[in-house]
Amino acid sequence: MTDAITLPILTLKNSVLFPFALMPVSIARPQSIAAIEAAVKSEEKLVAVFTQRSPADDDPQLNELYPVGTKAVIRRMGRADETIQALIQGTERIHLDAMDISSGYPKGTIHTLPMPLDTGTEVEALERELIEVANSIQDVLPAEPKINIAQLASQLESPIELVYLLAAMVGLEGEKGNAVLSAGTRVDAMRLLYDELVHERQVAEVRSKIARQATTEINKEQREYLLRQQMRAIQDELGEQSPEKAEVSQLRKRLADVKLPEDVRREADRELSRLESTPAAAPDFQVTRSHLELILELPWNETTPDNFDLASARRVLDEDHYGLADIKERILEHLAVMKLNPQANAPILCFIGPPGVGKTSLGQSIARALGRKFERLSLGGLHDEAELRGHRRTYVGAMPGRLLQSVRRAQVKNPLIMMDEVDKLGRDFRGDPASALLEILDPAQNSTFRDNYLDLPFDLSKVFFITTANASDTIPRPLMDRMETIRLSGYSDVEKLQIARRYLLPRRLKEAGLNVEQLIVPDETLLSIIHRYTRESGVRELERTIGGLARKVALRIAQGDTRNVNVEPSDLKVFLGPERFAQENARKTLPAGVATGLAWTETGGDVLYIEAVLLPESDRSDRLTLTGQLGSVMQESAKAARSYVVSHFSSLGIEPNAGGVHIHVPAGAIPKDGPSAGVTMATALASLFSGYPVRSDTAMTGEITLTGMVLPVGGIKEKVLAARRVGLKRVVLPKDNEKDVAQLPDDVRNSMQFEFADRIEDVLSYAIPQLAERLAPVAVQ
Repeated sequence: MTDAITLPILTLKNSVLFPFALMPVSIARPQSIAAIEAAVKSEEKLVAVFTQRSPADDDPQLNELYPVGTKAVIRRMGRADETIQALIQGTERIHLDAMDISSGYPKGTIHTLPMPLDTGTEVEALERELIEVANSIQDVLPAEPKINIAQLASQLESPIELVYLLAAMVGLEGEKGNAVLSAGTRVDAMRLLYDELVHERQVAEVRSKIARQATTEINKEQREYLLRQQMRAIQDELGEQSPEKAEVSQLRKRLADVKLPEDVRREADRELSRLESTPAAAPDFQVTRSHLELILELPWNETTPDNFDLASARRVLDEDHYGLADIKERILEHLAVMKLNPQANAPILCFIGPPGVGKTSLGQSIARALGRKFERLSLGGLHDEAELRGHRRTYVGAMPGRLLQSVRRAQVKNPLIMMDEVDKLGRDFRGDPASALLEILDPAQNSTFRDNYLDLPFDLSKVFFITTANASDTIPRPLMDRMETIRLSGYSDVEKLQIARRYLLPRRLKEAGLNVEQLIVPDETLLSIIHRYTRESGVRELERTIGGLARKVALRIAQGDTRNVNVEPSDLKVFLGPERFAQENARKTLPAGVATGLAWTETGGDVLYIEAVLLPESDRSDRLTLTGQLGSVMQESAKAARSYVVSHFSSLGIEPNAGGVHIHVPAGAIPKDGPSAGVTMATALASLFSGYPVRSDTAMTGEITLTGMVLPVGGIKEKVLAARRVGLKRVVLPKDNEKDVAQLPDDVRNSMQFEFADRIEDVLSYAIPQLAERLAPVAVQ
């Protein structure tokens, strides 16, 4: 190691000075200015140049500098305001041993590092590769001044000089530059520089490609502009119109022929004048043209005459749907009002019912009966309010809302538009579609509906809107207030049989390419399919199952077996596979503590066996344990039932028993809620405490109060149909639900026994015969 010397230190924030290279520097930091001035005063004008590890440090210490730097001589220096401009040249590599700032500027104790002197074929090969890569970089960027790298290398004494000069030329900075400077051998330095030069060549190629693309695009646009100008000049000489002018002329002609409201016509004329003065290449040209085409295509005044022949409407409804007498009567009432008052706004109906009961097909039948165009749009999963209101024309790819598109497709302003799944609307940061429906479905507002894209008032008051939903719970209350609700309940087995016979089987035979002789399905077979292969309120799964049966027969015929097929109930396993559902049967006997309840679900009614047991002696507390995924309302019903039974032991003829109780409702994986199981839970508890079983042929439903009153509940038809399906013949209902029994199908009403209860004592007397004799009379205030 050479002897150590002391020199002023000049620190560079990110640049690296290499030996043999010249570097202009601008110095502004006071300590660096003092170091340069001290170096200039010396005879050799030498300064030690080191690079900071972090450019953010204004006063770096010893450990914040890279230890390897370059000794440099100051070739030229000048002052400019508060800075010094200097030109320095590196001479040799140095290592920083210590640093002292006591004299007002940093001084460093340094020693000189020898230049790498290794030789060999690898050094020669790397030198040639460096020359080739450096030349290729210049070839990729021809705009920069070129240097003959090979000639430069021949003039240098050592390959390491070429390394340091190339590193300075490409501007290696920070850690990468210091790594090349610190390399102990020529091979290491050359390899590091080679990797960086290859990277620089890739960057240069990308830059060149981007520049060529930009130049090509500019040239293409200029060429197209010149060609258009020449085409216009030629067309003017020939007396022909350009395509853009011809298109504008055609729009003007169409605008003159169509009958528009005055405010709409003024806006259309203004848009057309703007279109004429807009270049065809401008983005606004297409936007304005699309807006004008929408104005011209909308049915501002076109309507279809309504057919108010109520006898014909009744015939159409009967042809398309079996049963639903009350629903058809409600629809005919609306049509009668429209017939007597043609100026009245069209009604807004909401069909609510389980899947597959015919909500959508009812809308199609109404449209056919009235002679109106039918359009359907699904609202299920709709999150963006702009899907209904449209997007403003300032957005790229803007388009009118789905509602206005439906009216445009219908080509009349009074179509029947069915909005399916209104209960499944979404809501997020893009808006609330239900809020947009508040205006669309309000006859007082929709006569001047403004779509964001059209931005003109359009009359929707003549549109016959029908919405559908499976449940009303998720529909916002303000939206429900704007609609006339019509509830559709599930079908009984007899109704399903008739629907399958009249509609489903003929339709599926036609789709399968079969005639009525090739596939014969007796009523007994259809009933077996209804009971054993489907379990639903509607008939959608029933139709799919019949379709599967028809396809099996079609496959046989297509394979050469042309025999007609008469499907008996015993043949269903061959055609449809194993039964999907076991035959539901009521339990023959019920132990004490079990009662049969009825529940309503979105897919129809269901039978629930509510079970109650006393907890063991070791755990006989006054607590109530509830299981079966019960909702908060159902849990409150259980608590009210237990409180009533425990507080009325004497009047109910039951020996006092204050132990803990566990109530479970089977099908624990299915959430359950609602108050209609209150009387069933009270009956199960009364049976548990008295030890008398509940009648196994009796089901019940109703809400209970703490004073023992039985309140009415909903879904009576679905619940009664569920009880009949499992073979129950006797149903206990709240007294106030007696009116709902009259709406049941005749075959159901005549085949079952109904008991009506005002109080829980009435329910217990019907359900637990042994307890009926012990019930004490209750004074009702």
